[in-house]
Amino acid sequence: MIRSLPKSKKYTISFKIYIALFYIFLFAPLVITCILAFNNSDFPSLPWKGFTLDWFFANDGHRVGLFHDVNNLRSIWVSIKTAFIVSILSLIVGTMGAFLFEQEEFKFKQALYFLTLAPLVIPGVILGISILLASNSVGLFLEEKLGIEAPIFAPGFWLVVLGQFSFITTFVVLVVSARLKKFDRTLEEAALNLGANRFEVIWHITLRYLKPALIGAGSVAFLMSFENFNTTLFLVGSEPTLPINLYLQVRDGSTPVINAISFLMIVFTSTLALINLYFSKKKDD
Repeated sequence: MIRSLPKSKKYTISFKIYIALFYIFLFAPLVITCILAFNNSDFPSLPWKGFTLDWFFANDGHRVGLFHDVNNLRSIWVSIKTAFIVSILSLIVGTMGAFLFEQEEFKFKQALYFLTLAPLVIPGVILGISILLASNSVGLFLEEKLGIEAPIFAPGFWLVVLGQFSFITTFVVLVVSARLKKFDRTLEEAALNLGANRFEVIWHITLRYLKPALIGAGSVAFLMSFENFNTTLFLVGSEPTLPINLYLQVRDGSTPVINAISFLMIVFTSTLALINLYFSKKKDD
């Protein structure tokens, strides 16, 4: 669309209607979910039957709110632990990968870069099944041939961490690489000429410049891990993450506690996104 061309009244009205419908389609389900978290009904759906906080705080024989629901609280804690470990590992390995791919040409650089991007085009379901089959094969080999029991290769917490780490790292590499491409290398050269060693240059100059990208990549990695479903579904053990637990509740029938969880997740992710945006703008200024 050429901005300088005159626009008819009909076009302007149509464009505004389109924008309004687009955002209604995008946010209406989220708004309804948030409203139903406070609905005084035993079913997680309309009609509206009055305001209540029971689905957060109740603890009686008829209703059990989120903060007294041991099963849901445990799954939230598992998701937080998983997301924290995955985001830390992804930041470390992803940042190192970004540094690697920004070096001068080296043998197999293009092939390695292609392999790094491969998880982006592999469906999460296929990735989860592949990791599950591979880990089971390794675990059986160690147990049958060497007599070594390796619980880490069985479905469970650490296999979920490994599965999520395998593709979330790719996003960190892309985010950090995009920031690193804009870095002025003469700053490093000047610091080296002034007597700084390589570690001091990376710590005080390069990583400080990459701080907005690292904060953004870490936030994205945490959220991607926290809400991941496709890959986690095939790797989870006796400790389900929150998305898996919600899926099981929806499948078997649930109370509006699921709306309360969704409300808190929306508030949490929105707050995290706003904090990330604030620090990114503050750093740019």
